[in-house]
Amino acid sequence: MAQNKKAFTKRLDALYEFDREPVKEKNLQGPGNFIGLYASEHVAGTEFVIGPLFVAHGVTATDLFLGLFLGNLLAVLSWAFICAPIAVKSRLNMYWHARKIAGPGVIFFYNIVNALMFCFLAGAMISVSATAVGLPFDMTMPTLNDMYPNSLQWVIVVFLVGSVVTVLAILGFEKISYFGKVAAPWMFLVFVAAAVAVLPKLGVHSPGDFWRVANEKIWTGIPMEGQSQFTIWHVIFFSWFANLAMHIGMADMTLLRYARKWSYGFLSAFGMYLGHYVAWVASGILCAAALGKVAPGPIAFLGAGAAGAMCVIIAGWTTSNPTIYRAGLAMQTITPNWSRWKVTLAVGVITTIAAFFPALMMKLLDFVALYGLLLMPMGAIIFADYWILPKLGLQRNFASLKNLLFSWPAAMAWLVTLILAFVIPLEIYFKALPGWFISVIIFVSTSYIQQRRGRTKLTGGDI
Repeated sequence: MAQNKKAFTKRLDALYEFDREPVKEKNLQGPGNFIGLYASEHVAGTEFVIGPLFVAHGVTATDLFLGLFLGNLLAVLSWAFICAPIAVKSRLNMYWHARKIAGPGVIFFYNIVNALMFCFLAGAMISVSATAVGLPFDMTMPTLNDMYPNSLQWVIVVFLVGSVVTVLAILGFEKISYFGKVAAPWMFLVFVAAAVAVLPKLGVHSPGDFWRVANEKIWTGIPMEGQSQFTIWHVIFFSWFANLAMHIGMADMTLLRYARKWSYGFLSAFGMYLGHYVAWVASGILCAAALGKVAPGPIAFLGAGAAGAMCVIIAGWTTSNPTIYRAGLAMQTITPNWSRWKVTLAVGVITTIAAFFPALMMKLLDFVALYGLLLMPMGAIIFADYWILPKLGLQRNFASLKNLLFSWPAAMAWLVTLILAFVIPLEIYFKALPGWFISVIIFVSTSYIQQRRGRTKLTGGDI
């Protein structure tokens, strides 16, 4: 028995993901894996929640369609021009790369926040899947205002879904991307088919009816009771920054380090326009047909029956899998004596516990904006360290070069940016853009002071 356990552990330890070193040339992936990964992760569980929330916040049809086009374009450009080039040049995951810049002391605290945010996001997606798994058992579904678990059935279903998702995340990048590549085309078709199926119920009997019905019955410009009013600016900034932590925040360095070319960053368009455009529109239509209900499982079942419910289950998995994978790598840098699979298992347990609380799913717009804001400054620091510091004659990766435990420029850029961002009198959806520039300015200016002072000491004042 002991020998079998030892052999099983050894096989799990062999699932190495280049946790602390650059990805090797032979392990680079072609464009198909990234198309599948982005399409599956963003034609996914969140889409069944976010689309209905736009309806709930009273977005108009014109604001939605135009705002999603512009916001998703900005997101694709952010992946392609900000995240992908550094990922391909360094071949390091974001967490180990940031450690070289900020030092292990700063990254210890940053990665705890990072991993917890990803755990909560993945937990929301497990909740999404649970709303479909619970359908055959007539489980009471969470509502917009539910904070805590509303039944024992909910807890049991969430636990089972979380267990499966954690096992899949342990298998690593190639298994995750393959699963997504297989699932994505089918999920997209179910989204579209379900929305088309309910259009007659809303009064659409010909293409000419759609725009009138869209304005009168779906995106009416009137928010539901207790919800704030959204404008086109909310749509643009939310669709741009929905994945702020991944592109501008640099978390997708962890995935794009496997890309053969930096231009693979443009492949994020398969996720943005299939998922964050078409799927958000489709799920909004389903919400209107379900008379304002927002639980993903029931609204998908309304449009596509058992196929819709199965789509919700798989969609939740394909979003939570890479999110738990990222969280595991974040924790790996602060648990150096643990193998990746053990860290990912621990992360999966935390994620499943978080999923018990449906508020994560029902308040997803606010949570996504918050977690992106918390993680964004480190992405700005990585950007500035790689592109700006060398142009000023300053060293990259200064903490690693000088063997510093704690980089005070990085710590100041992160903490001061967050303090100022929360003070800025803007809604949370709009704080990240000025926050990014604040973080860059603070990091560059303090790095100049730090490195200039160091050179002064070395040369006795003559630089």
